[in-house]
Amino acid sequence: MSHESIYAVLIAFLLNIAISSLMIPYLEKLNLGQYVRDDGPDTHLKKAGTPTMGGIIILLSILITSLFFAVNNKEIHVVLFTIFGFGLIGFMDDYIKVIKKRSLGLKPMQKLIGQLFVAIVFGLLVKNYLKLDTNILLPFSGGKELDLGILYFPFLIFGVLGTVNAVNLTDGLDGLAAGVTVIVATFFTVVSWGVQSNLLPVSAAAMGSLLGFLLFNTYPAKVFMGDTGSLALGGFVVSAAFILKMPLFILIVGFIYVVENISVIIQVGYYKLTKKRIFKMAPIHHHFELSGWPETKIVTVFCIITAMMCLIGLIAM
Repeated sequence: MSHESIYAVLIAFLLNIAISSLMIPYLEKLNLGQYVRDDGPDTHLKKAGTPTMGGIIILLSILITSLFFAVNNKEIHVVLFTIFGFGLIGFMDDYIKVIKKRSLGLKPMQKLIGQLFVAIVFGLLVKNYLKLDTNILLPFSGGKELDLGILYFPFLIFGVLGTVNAVNLTDGLDGLAAGVTVIVATFFTVVSWGVQSNLLPVSAAAMGSLLGFLLFNTYPAKVFMGDTGSLALGGFVVSAAFILKMPLFILIVGFIYVVENISVIIQVGYYKLTKKRIFKMAPIHHHFELSGWPETKIVTVFCIITAMMCLIGLIAM
């Protein structure tokens, strides 16, 4: 791996630790604590008051690190736009929850309109700024590509919205979203290095930032990333995947995101039809939690699965 990527990992890692050490006490002082819904697992009630909006720390460390490598790097520009676009939506959602004390945050339609706007602009940047074609890489095909043609743009919009919200759903246990995503970021870092992509520094920065954040976010968490962080991370994952022409690989390396998302869809759909629930609670990590699994075991198992799926993803190339 190049010196460039190693520097990016180290800089982002140290920056995250430094910013976290300063910001967490400040968030505590401002009483910007996590609101915990009373219809969730009882074990989560003790998390109430833990500082949230820690996604700001992740965003700052990625941004500052990436700026060292962003000169004339269009790929980094596009990824940073997507990260911060979705991060801003998450910040507004967190702000309403924490400051305005409205537990549901942004209204669903407000959130959808904001996400759709960022997704459309991302698509336009991919086409007109990066000038990428409409080909996507097919897993397990020996490097063959499929040209989606006019279907590419709606596929991109669907993929962006689906991925971002799936990552958001994964953020429900201490260290879960950060732990899974740092492994996915490592995958994109390795791929970027292997294909000599300009994405390498920002992928490495995301990897380093999340490693630093996990020092404060693992059980028992001293800070939560909030929607600010989870939506921003979704923006990173999906923008990196599309720029590398690997959106279908999200189904492999982001297997946990997919399962979390599908569990909610199944739960809601089945309940509307039968007024019964398949899972004890959705997303599925809460089902395992209510089944007696310790929080740390769920996070560890999900991270192991992600690591294995990322290895399969490398084989699929």
